[in-house]
Amino acid sequence: MTDFSSMRRSFLRAGSLGLASAAIPAVTFAASKENSAIVKSDGVFNVRNFGAAGDGKALDTNAVNRAIEAAEAHGGGVVLFPPGMYLCFSIHLKSHVHLHLEEGSAIVAAESPRPGDTTGYNGGVYDAAEPNTAWDAYQDYGHNHWRNSLLWGEDIHDFSITGTGLIFGKGLSFGANRGARGNYPIYVAEQPGVGNKAIALKNCRNVLLRDFSMLKGGHFALLLTGVDNLTIDNLKIDTDRDGIDIDCCQNVRVSNCTVNSPWDDGICPKSSYALGYARPTRNLTIDSCWVSGYYELGTVLDGTFKKMSPELRLAHNGRIKCGTESNGGFINVTISNCIFEGCQGYALETVDGALLEDITISNTTMRDLFSGPIFLRLGARLRGPKESTKVGTLKRVLISNLACFNAPKDNCSVLSGIPGSLIEDVKLSNIYIETVGGAAAVMAQIQPPELENKYPEPSMFGPMPASGFFLRHMKNVEMSHVEIANSSPDARPAFYLTDVERADFFAITSPRSADGAFSLHNVKDLRIGWSRAAADATLGSIDNKMI
Repeated sequence: MTDFSSMRRSFLRAGSLGLASAAIPAVTFAASKENSAIVKSDGVFNVRNFGAAGDGKALDTNAVNRAIEAAEAHGGGVVLFPPGMYLCFSIHLKSHVHLHLEEGSAIVAAESPRPGDTTGYNGGVYDAAEPNTAWDAYQDYGHNHWRNSLLWGEDIHDFSITGTGLIFGKGLSFGANRGARGNYPIYVAEQPGVGNKAIALKNCRNVLLRDFSMLKGGHFALLLTGVDNLTIDNLKIDTDRDGIDIDCCQNVRVSNCTVNSPWDDGICPKSSYALGYARPTRNLTIDSCWVSGYYELGTVLDGTFKKMSPELRLAHNGRIKCGTESNGGFINVTISNCIFEGCQGYALETVDGALLEDITISNTTMRDLFSGPIFLRLGARLRGPKESTKVGTLKRVLISNLACFNAPKDNCSVLSGIPGSLIEDVKLSNIYIETVGGAAAVMAQIQPPELENKYPEPSMFGPMPASGFFLRHMKNVEMSHVEIANSSPDARPAFYLTDVERADFFAITSPRSADGAFSLHNVKDLRIGWSRAAADATLGSIDNKMI
């Protein structure tokens, strides 16, 4: 288990290596009979000069908010956190105010009140969650509220959080009491005064988040809803729930980020109904990121990379996932140059009526997965206003240059629509997947259930009848230069197709079961060519046949 006291000392020792306080002129803070008068120098507002102790014991919430208010009153500026531990409840972000965390500085979330406690830590509590009952039923509690957070901003613009310091959500709710998370106490997120997010933004624009680290971010390290022109770069996030949630946002760039999140998702675009209307996440780029789901909390930040005990029951999510909340849709998304380790694979999900269209994924390496590397799901959960929420679409998805080692036996890659609603226009190319293999022949006879309105997860259908890909309710699918390898002999076919129209397989390599590599059920317009998995074939209609 990570020694957080040691981590604190290392951050403080490193302070002298960061942006020195002397390099930025300080802001002086003078008392007067009426109030505090601010003498500004070069637009920099040092929180120490507003009364922040930075000792990790005294509450610095008021001092930090005073510094932010002074910068706002000046028309904008930099609020500087020099080395130290700044214990805070809710910090209010403002337009044109840029927070800079020097090396060795940390904003630490103060303890939330325990159940039954109304006074909080030293009399302090987090801001009350705003009322949002009109559409509470359409997404989980955390997605509907922003103000009950360590740092939050609403309807603001042109601001940033930068620097190489730390945001530590020590006192935030994370939803469960599990020893592997550091034996932190339970805080009930719905209880007044409890904080459950590290950074929450609603209806903002022109936002930059860069270079800082985050430890234990509550239910969401970053919950960003309706945020446009958003740049997230070079963050290190080591957390016990979701890492980065990008909800109903447009024109977003996420790059060079590290996210370890064993209990929940790593980078998670969503399109919920939390704004009171369906708004798509559009024009999103995710590039050069590393996501994981099996390192002990804190050990990615301190560089020791200790793996969780195999005996622990973990979700091992840690992945990049579009969904589950999917009312508004996902349009124009590019994901490239990413690494997955000890987590689940890509998940593209639209189950609440949204369009999921024009997605390109390229240059991915994966290792030690806990689900198949690719999961595409068009479903009918339809959590949204009943009069307007209908089954959506999932189409025009291109995935290329993917290498995966040690994928699990039971869960292959699954691409599944539902009866009457097909996934369309999917192209997969230059893909190599090595699985653990070892399935018995009886598994090839499994017929996975439809589960049209269930919560989507790669494991939702149970063990699968294919070692490589399970394709169901699809139209216009193409695979080229795809190889399936099993480290142990596997008696299942590599590919299982059911209710698929127009499927092309070129240059496919895979082991063949005793009966073949392709299990075909209600398949129309099939072509196989130049493949080692099966002989060339062009078939107009085929059902219940192996080739």
